[in-house]
Amino acid sequence: QLQFVESGGALVQPGGSLRLSCTASGFTLNFFGIGWFRQAPGKEHEGVSCISSSGSSGGTTYYEESVKGRFTISRDNDKNTVYLQMNNLKPEDTGVYYCAAPTVCTHRNMANRNNYWGLGTQVTVSS
Repeated sequence: QLQFVESGGALVQPGGSLRLSCTASGFTLNFFGIGWFRQAPGKEHEGVSCISSSGSSGGTTYYEESVKGRFTISRDNDKNTVYLQMNNLKPEDTGVYYCAAPTVCTHRNMANRNNYWGLGTQVTVSS
């Protein structure tokens, strides 16, 4: 069965860094656009970042405005894993982070329609 496993979430102080990992099993991750989404307490899901399939586009990326310059999405095809490096974390980054596929991903937008979702990893930014 197709499955995502997210990891790397933790409690971190403001200004700290985390690297989230999304590892796929049952399919090859690099053939699909992958999105990172998050859901903060009391808020709706929002797209955070995405990376397009490396096979078709070479890895177009998108970042939600509030994380631009702080987060970096990357792909390791050999490990079938997509990462989200999060630096200079802020309390408003707190939430459950999910990876999903296939994500329609362009430089200007990312879609919220995906067939496969991970179960999420909790990121808490607090002093």
